[in-house]
Amino acid sequence: MKPQYRIRNWSEYNAGLKQRGSITFWIDETVLAQWIVPTLSGERGASVFYSDLAIATMATVKAVYGLAGRQCQGFLSSIFGLMGFEFPVPDHSTLSRRIGKLTIALPVLPATGARHVVVDSTGVKVYGEGEWKTRQHGISKRRTWRKLHLGVDEATGEILAAVVTSNTVHDGKVLGNLLDQIEDEIKQVTTDGAYDHRHCYDDITERRAKPVIPPRKDAVIWQHGNCKAPPHPRDQNLRSIRRLGRKKWRCMAGYHRCSIAETTMFRFKAIFGGNLNSRRLDNQTAELLVKCVVLNRMIQLAKPDSYSVDA
Repeated sequence: MKPQYRIRNWSEYNAGLKQRGSITFWIDETVLAQWIVPTLSGERGASVFYSDLAIATMATVKAVYGLAGRQCQGFLSSIFGLMGFEFPVPDHSTLSRRIGKLTIALPVLPATGARHVVVDSTGVKVYGEGEWKTRQHGISKRRTWRKLHLGVDEATGEILAAVVTSNTVHDGKVLGNLLDQIEDEIKQVTTDGAYDHRHCYDDITERRAKPVIPPRKDAVIWQHGNCKAPPHPRDQNLRSIRRLGRKKWRCMAGYHRCSIAETTMFRFKAIFGGNLNSRRLDNQTAELLVKCVVLNRMIQLAKPDSYSVDA
């Protein structure tokens, strides 16, 4: 029988879910106070009129409410009119020109201890035919996508690190970059078998963390017992799998918590869809990072505290 769950903090969770749709949550007084750059830069060329915060806020509203560029511009203009503020709104071309130059930091709550990081990636479509046409006529050269690599906190579900690459980049190549973005202490890094490479283990052990990566089914020992080097973490995992079985090892090592990353991918695509609106890689990167910021703010605002109910 499928397990059933109940939520302990239903009233707080319900209030937080409604707050996620509030326009005042995404545009507050601090944003309006810094909407326009007060002084000229003094550098050659045209000075920036709208602040980076204004551009980031417009990109956030565009992502949250699923608006096109011109629709977002009209939406913000009408909101400012209802609020009684006579603020100009960046046009869609200004947003497109400046979003790729933003420095976007992920909002993360302070850690209460060492973090358990789960890592995974997903594909986000840039352009190309839909699934029906692909099934009927095959994949054309126009069909392509970007890969979003995420490092997620196993305990809180927050996105701690994010990297955007083309679809030709292997997952393991960006693991070091993801871990470098996390300043807090890391106790464990859990990934799937795509990261079963020596350099991935090196990246994790450099952070003095425990790597939990399922070895391939045809895996062999890298460093045997007569080797003078200390036991390799992969060999320890492989020996445990041979002794306990793969299923029991996954439970004991906490590998099942890797589903937190898959849940984050599901939340991302359920809220924002699986397509990108931008065409340049820098704009696509900024667009995806803005959406990651939105996900973190949403989960910090409302997260269910669920427990299993016996049938």
